[in-house]
Amino acid sequence: MEKLTFYAVSAPEKLDRIGAYLAERLSRDVVRHRYGYVVIAMEALDQLLMACHSQSIKPFVESFLHMVAKLLESQEPDLQVLGTNSFVKFANIEEDTPSYHRRYDFFVSQFSAMCHSTHEDPETRTRIRVAGIKGLQGVVRKTVNDELQAIIWEPQHMDKLIPSMLFNMQDAEDLDRVGPPGTPSETGQDGEENPASLAESCFRELLGRAAYGNMNNAVRPVLVHLDNHRLWEPNEFAVSCFRIIMYSIQAQHSHHVIQQVLGHLDTHNKNTPRMRAGIVQVLLETVAIAAKGSVGPTVLEVFNTLLKHLRMSVDFELGENSRRNSGASVSSSGRVKESEERIVQNAIIQTIGFFGGNLPDYQRAEVMMFIMGKVPVYGTPCHTLDTVKIGHQGTKRIQAMLLSSLIMVTSGFKSKTMVAALPAPFLDPLFSISLMEDCELRQLVLEILLNIIDRHDNRAKLRGIRIIPNVAALKIKREKISKQDVGFMKKHGQQLYRHIYLGCKEEDNGHKNFELLFTTLAVLTIELANEEVVVDLIRLALALQDMSLANEENMPMVIRCGIMALVAAYLNFLSQMIANPAFCQHVSKVIEMRNLEAPYLLPEHIFREKCPLPNCLEKEDRSLYFQTVDLAECLVGPGYNAERLSIPYVPQVTDEDRLTRRKSLVDTISLQVDFPSDSLPDKVRLDISALFSPDTTGLEEQEKEKRRQVMEKFQKAPFEEIAAHCESKANMLHDRLAQIFELTIRPPPSPSGVVSIAAGHAQHQSVPVYEMKFPDLCVY
Repeated sequence: MEKLTFYAVSAPEKLDRIGAYLAERLSRDVVRHRYGYVVIAMEALDQLLMACHSQSIKPFVESFLHMVAKLLESQEPDLQVLGTNSFVKFANIEEDTPSYHRRYDFFVSQFSAMCHSTHEDPETRTRIRVAGIKGLQGVVRKTVNDELQAIIWEPQHMDKLIPSMLFNMQDAEDLDRVGPPGTPSETGQDGEENPASLAESCFRELLGRAAYGNMNNAVRPVLVHLDNHRLWEPNEFAVSCFRIIMYSIQAQHSHHVIQQVLGHLDTHNKNTPRMRAGIVQVLLETVAIAAKGSVGPTVLEVFNTLLKHLRMSVDFELGENSRRNSGASVSSSGRVKESEERIVQNAIIQTIGFFGGNLPDYQRAEVMMFIMGKVPVYGTPCHTLDTVKIGHQGTKRIQAMLLSSLIMVTSGFKSKTMVAALPAPFLDPLFSISLMEDCELRQLVLEILLNIIDRHDNRAKLRGIRIIPNVAALKIKREKISKQDVGFMKKHGQQLYRHIYLGCKEEDNGHKNFELLFTTLAVLTIELANEEVVVDLIRLALALQDMSLANEENMPMVIRCGIMALVAAYLNFLSQMIANPAFCQHVSKVIEMRNLEAPYLLPEHIFREKCPLPNCLEKEDRSLYFQTVDLAECLVGPGYNAERLSIPYVPQVTDEDRLTRRKSLVDTISLQVDFPSDSLPDKVRLDISALFSPDTTGLEEQEKEKRRQVMEKFQKAPFEEIAAHCESKANMLHDRLAQIFELTIRPPPSPSGVVSIAAGHAQHQSVPVYEMKFPDLCVY
């Protein structure tokens, strides 16, 4: 061998003839089953290959690869392993120049076939599979760095390479070992002859070398393999595969993988719920890793696709329910399908929330707006969700789910200013949903508000509605309110108060609703309250107390007592927060009296299961209620405008009640339109005297009291409140007038004549311009 090597190195032009001779001898020995000579010939080929690196080695390599192919074609495991080992040695040689004509198609096919070996003997089967994986690893190393061998990334090769690796990885006993490259799973001594570990190592290496344009070809066979072997349910292996993919590829290619999974979800949108849920959970794992790096342009695409599938899942569930209800009997399979659709929906919400929660704040604010735009709100155009088709129940389900995902997205969101966190396009539809006649939706809205407003994580300390004996012991974190937040409260404060006020009197309110209302009031006080806001919040609390006592809307007694308990818990909290001894003393006195005489007006009692309720609430028993006069006296001092406490709080009027199918607080103004029969149709008389004349006959005592309150409000209320009130009223009147004018104003007659049909003949009547009667709006 030494002499042969010396001869080959000295006369490299003879290498091709040496290779051809050795190949001929080896072919003959393989056919004759003289395996000892085969081994000797392969050793000679190997040593010559390793020793000679000159330009003339190219023809010799052809003979060498021809012999390796011969060995791989034989059915003898030993020869297949021998051929593979020789090929791996060759693969590790770095050639100076690329090869123009060499092809590895046969080797990809043969090594892939060896990876799927089904030999009877387990040890032999393992040897063949390990050899197949090593061979594929050799092909990968030999081709990926060679620009002329880019053909390896084409689908016909990837469709063999990738499934062969995944097939062996499926045998791994411990799927939890998957992690970033360099974990113990791919190093260590045992991994050498373990097909699963070796396949994973090869899989990582292949993906790590994948360039931008090759990513799709590398990921698609993975999805196809998971489909063919039904590995989406259960999906532990699918999750482990995509974790390997995400940790192996270059970070800037992450969005390629996400897009592939999204596309796959679209393809299987009508498959079983469990399969769809499996794909969504894989997407969750994928975006969880990608969100830490560069997600690129796929952020809104991810959310758009997930929201589309959420809607489809609701459609499937409602369709299944309607079919089941129309049948004679309730089948157990129907119930199973319903629960399975819930699995899909929960997986989607979890993915939306997790992905949104890992985004930077500026992107998270965009996502919050994007999701809010998808929530169907009555009366507002919703292009993506057609609420007519899915009905009231489906609309409610989608609202609840989207709000649940918003809760997850907003969790941990810390915005420096409320103006940035709660812009009007986000706040208005959110508040509209808070007026829905569904306690679950109202709870979700309050949860979202708390996530956004509570910037110092005080919510956990306030959990539960109770009379807190010592607020200072809670160690509440707070900062001085900024100018931007003062402006936010001036602009949107009335909206916030209104929705708390209206949310309190809903008849289906439960313990959790009152808990969230209390926490919302407390967090508002901590985060956004200056002296002016504190006075407004006290006015709101007193208005809630008066509403409960007056009971003009015939609320159940448990709700009235719940409102009273909420007011007591909040005023107790507020009095300690502003550290006003006189205020604290008055609140403590009322709470003490309630403990003795009316425990049902305190949160510790009313929210128990079997709390005895009174028949009525006596207004005359003044010691049980917070008195406006006493509180105003307590607040006389620096900073507080105590006079404003004497002005009763009236909720701001908006169009939201109409949007949410609720009766409006303020009676709509009736416009009487009169069309005299003998006049032109453009003569319109609007009788709006009722708006301006203060004395109309037949007013009852209650209406007089309302009028007195309105006049008092216009005399003493703050400018912002009056402006908001008048603006909303003017908008309503303007809309109504515009509607009427659109119906009544017609274009004037033309001087060229009017065509009128009499007795079946057309007659032209010319009208002089000076005789025309124009509406006043047209004269200038």
